[in-house]
Amino acid sequence: MSDIITAILLGIVEGITEFLPVSSTGHLILATELLGFRAEDWAVFNIAIQPGAILAIVVLYWRTFIAVLTGLLKGEKNSIAFVRNLLIAFIPAVALGLIFADQIDALLENAVVVAWSLIIGGVAILIIERLAKTHEVGGISAVTAGQSIKIGLVQCIAMIPGVSRSGATIMGAMAFGIDRRTAAEFSFFLALPTLTGATALQLFKHRDAVTSDMMGLIGIGFVVSFIVAVVVVKAFMAVVTRYGFAPFAWYRIIAGTAALIWLLAK
Repeated sequence: MSDIITAILLGIVEGITEFLPVSSTGHLILATELLGFRAEDWAVFNIAIQPGAILAIVVLYWRTFIAVLTGLLKGEKNSIAFVRNLLIAFIPAVALGLIFADQIDALLENAVVVAWSLIIGGVAILIIERLAKTHEVGGISAVTAGQSIKIGLVQCIAMIPGVSRSGATIMGAMAFGIDRRTAAEFSFFLALPTLTGATALQLFKHRDAVTSDMMGLIGIGFVVSFIVAVVVVKAFMAVVTRYGFAPFAWYRIIAGTAALIWLLAK
């Protein structure tokens, strides 16, 4: 299989899984294993194409971005609270990401960890869906600073591949009483600084490995992940509104079990 086809396939996987509570990094690691490539050879690529999915959020929610920016210029409280909450939630990931960078890199090569994380995360989603007592909070700007820092701390669990950044933030928000829609949108917007920062750090650390050929493949993966993510995010909100997160939980359990059996049988 050519590198271009591999880049396209991984871009599709990234676009589908980045904002679903199923772990994009975990799926990229498993996809790399399934395709028969060394995970470490594609680790930087897998991180570098994430901004493609991030751009999908910018395009889909452009009105929100314009409204927040306009509100900031006018000094409106809601816009200030919106940005404050995202920055507060972003700080823990920055601190722990820098402290445990080497340990995180090592985990990115471990597909067995991904399989177990998928299973455990699926069970956790089912439990939170059943027990969490949520209420309409009125959007991201209405989330408290205390809730925001808690969501940021929970997000850090997703540094373990297979946990899912979106899953951790959404379930964490719901556990703290925030309604499904606000929890999902908080996760979407928090992805912008988190994934942009992670991508920049990885590209800087591994800049010697990023050749012109790799940049070309990254460009392909970026475009593919963007297009796929636009479609998936729209569908995701419709599914969550009607069915909740249980379908994704059962998918995680089934996929994680199948991956674990396959990996142990190799």
